[in-house]
Amino acid sequence: MRALCLITVKPGKVDAVVQILKKKRKIIKDVMVVTGRADISTVMRGTMEEINQAVIDLKKIKEIVTTETLIEVEVDLGW
Repeated sequence: MRALCLITVKPGKVDAVVQILKKKRKIIKDVMVVTGRADISTVMRGTMEEINQAVIDLKKIKEIVTTETLIEVEVDLGW
């Protein structure tokens, strides 16, 4: 299963959070600084339980203000 996690951080803390996230490589496969409402986007790969635990762990990083997790779903549109 894959998921994207959009992360908003405190002003001036993007680099510090990126360094923390790069150390959590088991579930987090890619870390990107992005534009838009989020500051950082991560690509996660694992079971639903592993992804859930990783997001809970993100909440413990004091520089992170909010997260939004987008879980991949399979949809058969019949095309």
